[in-house]
Amino acid sequence: MAMRGIRGATTVEDDAPEQIWSATRELGREMLARNALNTEDIGAIIFSATADLKSAFPATGMRQIPGMEFVPLFDAQQLYVEKSLPRTIRILMLAETSLSQKEISHVYLRRAAALRPDLI
Repeated sequence: MAMRGIRGATTVEDDAPEQIWSATRELGREMLARNALNTEDIGAIIFSATADLKSAFPATGMRQIPGMEFVPLFDAQQLYVEKSLPRTIRILMLAETSLSQKEISHVYLRRAAALRPDLI
């Protein structure tokens, strides 16, 4: 078993709390499923959101998944880069797994799929 970083990103249509929370839960669940993880495997999760998302913390949505109440979660604002994808939520999940770096499944949903077509 090794600690691995798993990346993910998704987008929302509007800066609305329920959209942010729902999209974050969807992304988090998909990251767990594709990598055969459960919440006990997670060491910590770092979230970032673009500056145009101001109405809610993505971590609040993830906290609603059973078992996530014990996982350290941290929100940050994504670095602004001109012409970058708007209304984007990113996740860096640190997890104990027997998967190799090459076997890790990084997850990019919705319009965020354009960020890393090489990983899709």
